[in-house]
Amino acid sequence: MHVVFRESHGLDQSDLPQDLGQTPADLVVLSFSDSDLGAFAAGWHRAEGGLPSLRLANLVALKHPLSVDTYAEQTLAGAKAVLVRLIGGESYWPYGLATLQDMARKRQIALAVLPADGQPDPRLDALSTLPHSTLRRLQHLCDTGGAVAAQAALAQLSLAAGLYAGPAKGAKTVPEAGFYRPHTGVIPPPPETSDKPRAIVTFYRSYLTAADTDPVDALITALDARGFDAVGLFAPSLKGDTAPWIAQQIARLDPAVIVNATAFSAQRGPDEPSVLGASDCPVVQVA
Repeated sequence: MHVVFRESHGLDQSDLPQDLGQTPADLVVLSFSDSDLGAFAAGWHRAEGGLPSLRLANLVALKHPLSVDTYAEQTLAGAKAVLVRLIGGESYWPYGLATLQDMARKRQIALAVLPADGQPDPRLDALSTLPHSTLRRLQHLCDTGGAVAAQAALAQLSLAAGLYAGPAKGAKTVPEAGFYRPHTGVIPPPPETSDKPRAIVTFYRSYLTAADTDPVDALITALDARGFDAVGLFAPSLKGDTAPWIAQQIARLDPAVIVNATAFSAQRGPDEPSVLGASDCPVVQVA
């Protein structure tokens, strides 16, 4: 049968079938969240060849039953393991889950269907083919977020399918607030003194959990190249419960400059000083 797919430029393309054109791979990860997919992509690249082949797809493109059938035939049929993250439960992708579960049981595919809202969902567990303990481990890593945890989740998924996967080195948990370096990830607090002028790049924790730190990495690298001892400082916000810790760390490190990438969230109120003012240094705001 020859199927013609229409091209859509509308705001909502979910009613039209789409052909993603992906070739098969050992591992497949599906999610409604681009942040999820970005973290898994970063985790796979971080392994530097230590993981099986991978395909990623946003479930928005697989809402139409014909899209599901085509993707199942072209891509999922060649997979050894599939991980699906769902917000809202089975009702948000019923046809896809039914198709995937049937295929997984017939072809002995390791299938993990996980809730993405942090809440347990026994129905999704029942749709999966992996043991409960493996599902909980995968869910914990996915909920943690970030490239290291995503790499560890892909390694766990690979092992569950009988495929080789190298270990994921580095911290697999992301604290509420902390320090960061490119290519290393979360690091311990730097020492107070440095033989170079200190630069701090403040950014949102969500950038780290989504593995979306390329601009931050570029800033830190550029500052290093210009003679600074640069480090990233991340937090959910520059307000709230982490604000005192941020102010304490800035005062302790006494930077020569702060580059702020948190969209002016340091402003607490007309009578409340910014936490970035804990050190008397220039603060440069970036988009």
